[in-house]
Amino acid sequence: MPESLTASVINGMPDLTGLLLCTACSLISGLACAGVYMFRNKYSRSLAVTLVLLPATVQIIIMLVNGNIGAGVAVAGAFGLVRFRSMPGSAADISSIFFAMALGFITGMGYLFYALLFLVIIGGVSILLNCLRFGQGVADNRVLRITIPENLDYEGLFDNVFGKYAASAELDKVRTTNMGSLYELTYNIRLKSASMPKAFIDELRCRNGNLNIILGREQRPGEEL
Repeated sequence: MPESLTASVINGMPDLTGLLLCTACSLISGLACAGVYMFRNKYSRSLAVTLVLLPATVQIIIMLVNGNIGAGVAVAGAFGLVRFRSMPGSAADISSIFFAMALGFITGMGYLFYALLFLVIIGGVSILLNCLRFGQGVADNRVLRITIPENLDYEGLFDNVFGKYAASAELDKVRTTNMGSLYELTYNIRLKSASMPKAFIDELRCRNGNLNIILGREQRPGEEL
């Protein structure tokens, strides 16, 4: 591999050409980083725009203090930019922010080839994992919430319905609602098929007096950081 390809494009304080070249590379890397983040993910427009601009912001900081004792302070301050989000973000949000910042560090040091290589490897692996649905878990796991009147004994009330449509069902939580006149039962169930058949809901409605029934995806609080 030619040494000129892997060498830094800046030495000491950058000139205007080097600054513009690295900034253009940072913005392109930011666009690619935002594209990787948005691929098959739920995202906000504000975070997508931030991911485009963050590599260039970090790169400017690193370049302007290059060779200075303040470089260490700049690095610590750049990582502190993670605090710009006032609301909790998901694991995908946080990892994308660090990805964008790492790209900014590399371009800020002038190693544009390594920035491209890092972008291709990490971005490619991220897209591949999303395509393979890595870590998604079993698709037919559901959370079922059923409201019943207080005069019904919920023990074994839906067992034969669960036996017909679910591979497994476990009562997770019971709580009272509506001043104690109703019970809300929360079940963790695994359906025999990935679909949610209407007949399953209809048979449950016949047992609970046509009160509220909520059947949704399994909760995964570990996604939030």
